[in-house]
Amino acid sequence: MKIAIASSDNEKYVEHFGKAQKFIIYEFDGEKVEFIEIRDSPKVPGEKHQWEKSLNVVKDSDVIICMQIGVNAKPALKKMDKTVVEDDGTIDEVLGRYIKHYKFMNKPLKF
Repeated sequence: MKIAIASSDNEKYVEHFGKAQKFIIYEFDGEKVEFIEIRDSPKVPGEKHQWEKSLNVVKDSDVIICMQIGVNAKPALKKMDKTVVEDDGTIDEVLGRYIKHYKFMNKPLKF
């Protein structure tokens, strides 16, 4: 699966989906995570409702991780069958938490 993490400041911290200037893209096979690329998502200062610019950058991703997401962007991503995760912290922290949660939720039950 492809994971896109919204960021702006030197690719260190997670950003609001519609404000993100960059998206850090990873590939995750259920066990191993691999960095793929950094995608630019330039925004115009002062312009409102730029979430569609972000949407176009992550359209091939399966999971979108961002600090927050607006009321228009979230349903648009859900309609495209994307998983949206809102989390705050560094890229490494949120990616680590998502992977830990994914592995826990997909672990077979033992009876």
